[in-house]
Amino acid sequence: MDGYHYVYTLESLSNPKQIYTGQTQDLKQRLKEHNSGRVPHTSKFTPWHIRSATAFKNRERALAFERYLKSGSGRAFLRRHL
Repeated sequence: MDGYHYVYTLESLSNPKQIYTGQTQDLKQRLKEHNSGRVPHTSKFTPWHIRSATAFKNRERALAFERYLKSGSGRAFLRRHL
């Protein structure tokens, strides 16, 4: 699926209440980076697994969705639906 931008949420396997939301073009590589401890925001809660991922053809739409998921109403949506 070349050319897609993914908005993803990760759930910590060591602390399932820890959820992380991000955006990438290479989902598999980004998960490896999170699990290797190379991402400061997620390094203390490794290992992670993908809880959800949404693909967008348009980077701006992906970034807007990521911003929404990081907002108060977006976090509530995330807990209920993703």
